[in-house]
Amino acid sequence: MRYLPKSPIEREQMLAEIGAPTIDDLFAVIPAEHRLNRDLDVPRQHAESEIIDYFRAAGKKNSTGFASFLGAGAYRHYRPVIIDSLVQRGEFLTSYTPYQAEITQGTLQAIFEFQTMIAELTGMDVANASMYDGSTGAAEAVMMAVRVTGRHKAVVAATVHPEYREVLATYAKHQGLPTSLVGYELKTGRIDLTALEASVTQETAAVLVQSPNFFGVIEDIPAIAAIAHAKGALLIVSIAEAVSLGVVRPPVEADIVSLEAQSFGVALSYGGPFCGVLAVKEQFVRQMPGRLVGQTVDGSGYRGFVLTLSTREQHIRREKATSNICTNQALVALMATIFLSVYGKEGIGELAEHNLAKADYAAKTLSAQPGVKLRFTGAPRFNEFVLQTEEAPAQWSQRLLDAEIVGGIDLSRWYPELRNCTLWCATEIITREQIDAAAKALAAVPARA
Repeated sequence: MRYLPKSPIEREQMLAEIGAPTIDDLFAVIPAEHRLNRDLDVPRQHAESEIIDYFRAAGKKNSTGFASFLGAGAYRHYRPVIIDSLVQRGEFLTSYTPYQAEITQGTLQAIFEFQTMIAELTGMDVANASMYDGSTGAAEAVMMAVRVTGRHKAVVAATVHPEYREVLATYAKHQGLPTSLVGYELKTGRIDLTALEASVTQETAAVLVQSPNFFGVIEDIPAIAAIAHAKGALLIVSIAEAVSLGVVRPPVEADIVSLEAQSFGVALSYGGPFCGVLAVKEQFVRQMPGRLVGQTVDGSGYRGFVLTLSTREQHIRREKATSNICTNQALVALMATIFLSVYGKEGIGELAEHNLAKADYAAKTLSAQPGVKLRFTGAPRFNEFVLQTEEAPAQWSQRLLDAEIVGGIDLSRWYPELRNCTLWCATEIITREQIDAAAKALAAVPARA
């Protein structure tokens, strides 16, 4: 009765009220072949202590102690312990999103600081309070460009995260928004500028690129911006690895920057929740989805924070809402704010340089093994790189797992032309010993019979 609170008498009363003599009569509209006429095949009920023991045992099966070279939009960085200590305070945890905004001054101030830091990092004028994640942020940025330009076509780089492109396709399908895909140069891994120039027309609302792109390569943003702006299109730059902004020049030529802030102190948590954000040039701010917190003074002259802009259907007429499926990830954004405050300007730069050094060592060490080649060497990259192996990934990945190492992700899933190519990531979490162990496992090709 703990989980089924209706007593037999109460159920009889409910059936009588709706005119059904029995439960079977209530469900008679369901065809007999689709009805379950037996008890559920579930284990017996367990005591709370037994349930806790079960999940503890199940949790031990997770390979949390393995070295991981996975990246691809979700990155393992060190999280200072102060983050969880602060975000679990009741003042933040119980007012995670400002529906009654001015009452929660602490939350609004944290959002204001977050916006300020993101704007400084991206080189944009304004940043919003936050969004679901980087994928929905990129899609919302394209929808925003459509509203700003009045055009209804988008050009997307094939080097944008494939799952980001899938989310955009879902948005575009019911918006009547055609999108065209532009390929990449096989030598550099950068977007093909010649193909891009041919794809952008007077009907193009936005050009969407990612930098560092899905292969970890830094795109030539000034050149891409020149092509987009020559035809009156807006340039959207998606950034999946936020730590790159500690050392990579911010995309100041962009009109909209879509950022995934997960790298700033947000745990992987098996895929979320993460924290997206849009940063824009000031002239586009009224078409920006989500919320914007501003600073002001009250009637007595004291500093205060207010919800300056909120272009959601909850606050304005539905037909004027910029989006009804974006949200404010204020609690997760607070993690990023604390992370950035702890590291500071110099610390973020040092962290990015540490990532560069680890990835460079990993790329050189792993590609030096027999049958392994480094791809896309003609352009700078951040902490990800592509390896091509003579062996299929399925063959060497088990050797790595036996050594408690998770190798790179197979790219042929999204790029059939990149056969036996895998995407590897090395952040500051990875040690030289783990890189050397991965190289040893890669090199241990089984002898042929």
